[in-house]
Amino acid sequence: MKKLLGLTFGSLQKKMIRLVLIILAVSAAVFAAVTAYQSNLLAGIVSETRTEQQEAISRTSEETMYQTVRASLVKTTALQAEIADNEFSEIIDNIYMLKTLAEGIFQSQTVLKPAETALPDASKDGTASAMVLAEEGIDYRKSEYIGTAAHLAAPMTAMVANSAKISACYIGFCDGTHFVVDIHSKNKFDSEGRVLAFPVRQRPWYKGAAESGELYFTGIIKDAFSGEPGITCSIPIVANGKTIGVAGIDIFLDTMDDFVEDSYSKEGFVFVVNDNGQVILAPEQNAIFKEKDIDHAEDLRQSDNKDLAAFVTKALQEQTDLSVVKINDKEYYMAGAPMPAAGWTVISIVDKEATEVPENQLLEEYDRINESASEKFRAGSSRTNWNTLVLIALIFAAGSLIGLRAAGNIARPIVEMTESIQNSSRTGELFEMKDTYRTNDEIEVLAESFDDLSKKTKQYIEDITRITREKERVSTELQMANQIQASMMPHIFPAYPSRHEFDVYAVMNPAKEVGGDFYDFFLIDDDHLCMVMADVSGKGIPAALFMMVSKIILQSCAMLGKSAAEILMKTNEAICSNNQQEMFVTVWLGILEISTGKITAANAGHEYPAIMKNGTFELMKNKHGLVIGGIDGVVYKEYEIDMKPGDKLFLYTDGVPEAMDASNNMFGTERMLKALNEDADAAPDQILKNVRAAVDSFVCGAEQFDDLTMLCMEYRGTQKKA
Repeated sequence: MKKLLGLTFGSLQKKMIRLVLIILAVSAAVFAAVTAYQSNLLAGIVSETRTEQQEAISRTSEETMYQTVRASLVKTTALQAEIADNEFSEIIDNIYMLKTLAEGIFQSQTVLKPAETALPDASKDGTASAMVLAEEGIDYRKSEYIGTAAHLAAPMTAMVANSAKISACYIGFCDGTHFVVDIHSKNKFDSEGRVLAFPVRQRPWYKGAAESGELYFTGIIKDAFSGEPGITCSIPIVANGKTIGVAGIDIFLDTMDDFVEDSYSKEGFVFVVNDNGQVILAPEQNAIFKEKDIDHAEDLRQSDNKDLAAFVTKALQEQTDLSVVKINDKEYYMAGAPMPAAGWTVISIVDKEATEVPENQLLEEYDRINESASEKFRAGSSRTNWNTLVLIALIFAAGSLIGLRAAGNIARPIVEMTESIQNSSRTGELFEMKDTYRTNDEIEVLAESFDDLSKKTKQYIEDITRITREKERVSTELQMANQIQASMMPHIFPAYPSRHEFDVYAVMNPAKEVGGDFYDFFLIDDDHLCMVMADVSGKGIPAALFMMVSKIILQSCAMLGKSAAEILMKTNEAICSNNQQEMFVTVWLGILEISTGKITAANAGHEYPAIMKNGTFELMKNKHGLVIGGIDGVVYKEYEIDMKPGDKLFLYTDGVPEAMDASNNMFGTERMLKALNEDADAAPDQILKNVRAAVDSFVCGAEQFDDLTMLCMEYRGTQKKA
C-alpha cells in the first residue's frame, strides 16, 4: 500500500480511482463531444432556419407587396376611371337630351313662332345667358334656324347654370350661325367693341360630329375666344332627314386634372390616354410622359416599346390586371381602366423598385437581429463550456444534466419554430406565438416578429373578406331592385287568357341591374285596352325611380277615361310641376277599342311603331310631340290606327335599333323590320324572340349599351276562332 497526502491507497482504491479517472475522462470526452455536437446542431439549425426564414420573408413580402400594389393600383385606377366615365356619361346624357329637344323643336318648326334672339351682351358676363354668333359675312337675322333654336334658351341655360361640369352648350347650324349659352360674354368682342366673327363650321367639334354622323369627343382643344384648353362633346342635329347643325357641350376638366396632378410622387403617378393613344393628361413633374398638342402627340399604340404599345392598346379596350412594363431600362407596375363613354383610359404607373424597399429593409433588420442573436449565442456557449470544464470534477453529474437540458431547452423552440415555419410554407396556416417561444431572448423577439407578421396577414385577409361581403350586399340589393322593377310591369303571360279578341306579349331587358325603359298594358274597361311604351332619359337607379313615377301617373290618368292626348298632357303637367333633376321620358300611348279594332294613339318623342298589315310589318310614321318632362304646357296630337283581325302592333324603345356591335355599328330599323317580317304570322311572343335573336346575332357579344324593351299585340277581332 502507498500513502499520498495522508490517504492510503490500496489496489482496490487505485482501481476505483483509476475507474473514476477513466469515467471522468470518458465523461469529459463524452460531454465535450455532446457539447460540440449540440453546438454544431444548434449552429446548423440556426443557419438553416435563418435561410428558410429569409426565403419565407422574401417570398411572403414580395407576394404581399405585389398583392397590395395590385389590389390598390387596380382598384384605384378602376374607381377613378369609373368616376371620370360617369362624368362623361352625364355629359353624354345631356347632349342626347339637347339633341332630342332640338330635333323635337325643329319637327314643330312650321307651327312655332320664331323667338327673340340677341348678340352677346358684355353686361351679362359671369351669368349664364343665351346669345347669337355667326361666321364672317353671315347675317344671323336671315337664318331659318336661329329663331326656332331660341326656344331652347331656357333648358340650355338651366343646363349650364345647374352643372359644375358644363362651361357652355350651343348649337351651330349649317348656314354659319351659332346659338350659344355660356357665362363669358365679354370675350366675344374685339378691342373696338365689335362682336367677333365665329367660324362655327370650321371648329373641330362641328366638323367631327358632322362628318361622323354620331356622338363625337374632340380631345383637348383651345377655346376659340379664351384660348383655354378644354374638351367638347358634340352630336349632329337632324330634322326631316337632313343634318341642319351640330349641338355641343364644353366640359370642365378641373376634377380629372387635379386628380392627375395630385397623384404624382417619386414612386409613381396617374396619366390619361385618349382614344388615339395620346397622353392628354399627366403630372407636370413626371419625366416619362409629357402632354402635347393632339396634332403632335405620339400614339403610344405605335411606340417602339412593344410592351408599352400592347399595354396601352389593351387598356383602351378593357380593364387590365397589374402588369410590368419596362420603360427606359427601368421596370414599372402599370394598371389601366377604360372610360367607355369617351373611349379614353386612365393608367396608373408605379416604380417597381420602390415597392421592393420594404422587403429589403425587412431582410436587413432580420439579418441584424439574427446576427446579434447568433453572436450572443456563441459568446454564451463559450463561457458555459469553459466553466463546465473547470468545475467538471466537482459538479460533473449535475453539470452534465444541466448542460444537456440547457442545450435541449435552447434547441427546442428553434426546432419547433422551424417546423411551424415549414408547416406554414406547406399548408398556408398562419404562424402563431406559443409559450415554448417565450425564452426572454432573441428567439422570443424573432417569434414575436413572425407572430406580428401573421396577424397583419390575417387582418389583411379579413379586410379583403369584409370588402367582398360588402360588394355582395350591394349586388343583392341591386338584384332586389331589379325584381321590384320587374314586378311593377305586367309579367304573367298570357295576360288575358279569357279574352279571345287580342293577344299581347312584352319583355324588358335593362342594360344595368335596373333600367329606365318600361312598358304597360291594362284594361280601362271591358272594351278598351291601354298600351304604353316609354323610355326614361339616363340609366340605373335614378332612371328606374323616374320610370316608376311616370308609370303610375300614366296609368292613373288613363284610368280616369281620358283620351290618349289628354293622358300625355296631364302626365306632362304632373312631371313638370316637380322635375328638379330635369329628367324626361319619351312615351307612345295607344288605346285599343276592342270591339272595332280602332287604336287612338299619341306620341311624346318616342320611336315610330311598326304595324303588320297584309302580312308585312312597316313603320307607321306619325308626327312626334315633345318628350314628357321637357317643357310644361305641351299639347299632344292624336292619330288613329285601324286594326283588322290578324293585324299586329309592335312597340319598342331605342335600345333595339340603336344596339351596337363591337365596331359601334347600329342595328337600325331596317334590320329590325327584317327580323319582324322573318315570320310575321307568328304569335307575339315568338315575334319578340325573333327580334331579340337578330339583335344578339348582330352585336355578337358586345356589351348592351341601352335598355331593350319590346311589346307586340295581335288583334284577332270579336269573332271567336273555331
